Amino acid sequence: MSKEKRIYGALGVFGVLVVSSVGLMGGSQQPNLQAHPNPTGVARTFSKAGSLDLGNEFFQDLGTNQRSCGSCHAETDGWSVTPEHLQARFEASQGMDPIFHSNDGTDCPSADMSTMAARQAATTMLREKGLIRVSLPVPPGAEFTVVSIDDPYGCADNTPAGLAMFRRPLPATNLRFLTTVMWDGRESPPGRSLHDNLKSQALDATTGHAQGAVPSAEQLEKIVAFEMAVATAQTWDVNAGDLRAQGGQGGPVVLAKQEFYPGINDPLGGNPSGESFDQNAMTLYAAWANLDSGDADKWTAARQSVARGEQIFNSHPIMITDVSGLNDDPALGPAFMATCTTCHDAPNAGDHSVQLGLNIGVTDYPAVAPLDISGLPVYTLQCLPGAVTPPGHGSLIQTTDPGRAMITGKCADIGKTKGPVLRALAARAPYFHNGSAATLRDVVEFYNNRFNIGFTEQEIQDLVNFLKAL
Repeated sequence: MSKEKRIYGALGVFGVLVVSSVGLMGGSQQPNLQAHPNPTGVARTFSKAGSLDLGNEFFQDLGTNQRSCGSCHAETDGWSVTPEHLQARFEASQGMDPIFHSNDGTDCPSADMSTMAARQAATTMLREKGLIRVSLPVPPGAEFTVVSIDDPYGCADNTPAGLAMFRRPLPATNLRFLTTVMWDGRESPPGRSLHDNLKSQALDATTGHAQGAVPSAEQLEKIVAFEMAVATAQTWDVNAGDLRAQGGQGGPVVLAKQEFYPGINDPLGGNPSGESFDQNAMTLYAAWANLDSGDADKWTAARQSVARGEQIFNSHPIMITDVSGLNDDPALGPAFMATCTTCHDAPNAGDHSVQLGLNIGVTDYPAVAPLDISGLPVYTLQCLPGAVTPPGHGSLIQTTDPGRAMITGKCADIGKTKGPVLRALAARAPYFHNGSAATLRDVVEFYNNRFNIGFTEQEIQDLVNFLKAL
C-alpha cells in the first residue's frame, strides 16, 4: 500500500467518524479549507459563510432514527458517502450506525437486523456500493406496465405497483450549480426556484430518510443556507501536486467565484444572455497545456496530462446515438456529433446548465462493459400501445432503474437521470447514480465502449487524470 493511501485510510476514516459526532454537539465552527485525503489526493471545502457551522440543522437529528443530513452527506466523502468509510462506520458501530437503518439502508426493509452477522448480510448494497434504497410508486396512468421483477432480495414490498431502486446519495455541495434536484428530478417541478427545490428536498429527506416530523420553515432555511454556501473541489493530486500551481485553477475558492445561472452555456442556444454555446466549458488547467516539456519539475508531466485530458473533454468528437433526451429531440436527430461538454456544459462545474434527463445506457440490462450492476433488481417494462419509446429501444424494456419515468409515467423517460456536478469526483467513488462504475477509469471506458469513441490508452489516462483533478 502506498504512503498516500495509508494516510488516506487513517485520516479519512477518522475524519468521517469525528465529523459525524462533532456535528451533533452544536455550535462548533470548523475553519474553511480543512484537508480531507482521498485515494488520489486531497479535497477541501470552502464556505462563503467564512466557516462550516457544525451545529447547523444540516448536522442535527431532526427525525426519529438518529440520522441527520450529515449521515449520508459526509465532508470527508465529497459530501456523499463511500463504501470504504461506510464499512468503517459499520464495523465501529457493529452495524448500528443510523445510516444502516432498515427504512432505506438495507437491501430489503424487512431484512433481519437482530445480529451483527444478519446486519452484515442485510446491508450489502450500502456497504459495498454506497447505495440507498429508494422506493417509489408507479405513477397513475403510466404509459408502461411492470411485466416482471427480478429482485435478488425477494422484497415483498417490491411489486408492480411500487418499485425499489438503489441510488447514490448526491453530494450536498456545489449546489448553486444545480438546475435539477435529485437524480430523477422529482424535486424540480417546472417554475419553482432552486431555493424552494432544496427546501422541499430537505423536508422530504427529514420526513423520509430520517423518519421525522415536518421541520419548521426556519430549520429548512438554515439547511439550505448552509448547502448553498459551500463549494468543494480537489486541491492536491498525488501525481500533479498543487492544483493551483503554475496557473492551475483547481480547488474550491476559485469554484466559489465561478459565474453560473441556468442556461449559461445551453448547447441548444437557450442562454438568456444571448451568448452562443462554448464547447470549451472546462478551462481550469488551460495554463498547463503550455508547460515546458523540458522542465525538471517532478509535477510537469502529470500536469501536462491533466491539461490534455481537459482538452479531450472539451473537444474530442463523439457520435451520439440512442440517447433518450437527446436523439429524440428533432433539433438533434438520431445521430449527431458532440463532445463531453455538450452534456456537461456548466462552466467548470460539469453538470447540465439546463434541466436535462438522459438515458445514456447506465440503467440498461444487460450492462455495457465495464459497468457492474450485480445486486440491482431488474425490471421488465412493457410500454403501452401508442407510447413513445426511448431511442434504440422497443416497447419491451429491461432496466435496473426506470429513472425519470417513475415521476412522469412516460415510456420515453425510462432510464433517464441527470448528470451530477463533476467537482471533487476523486472523493466519492463509485460513480453513476447506481454505483456501477467503481473507478473513474471505468467511467471513461464505459463511454468509450458505449459510443465507440476509439480513445487511445493515452487519451483514456489523460481523461482520468483530468477527472481526478476536479
